[in-house]
Amino acid sequence: MHIDCADCAMQHTDACSDCIVTYLLDRPEGAIVFDVAEERAIRALQTGGLIAGTRFVATPHVGSADAGVGG
Repeated sequence: MHIDCADCAMQHTDACSDCIVTYLLDRPEGAIVFDVAEERAIRALQTGGLIAGTRFVATPHVGSADAGVGG
């Protein structure tokens, strides 16, 4: 899992302060990379309702072949 807050449409919104990335790392800028084991642990905590999920919403890149495609 690779999350770059600079590419998140939710950056600088109320959702940002409730994002798991902000919660875990308190780092408002830069990319965060989780390995497979960390991602599984995060998903387990989310499923159990112990932590909020990621609020990451990728912004479409201008000129990108997949711009505008939902995920």
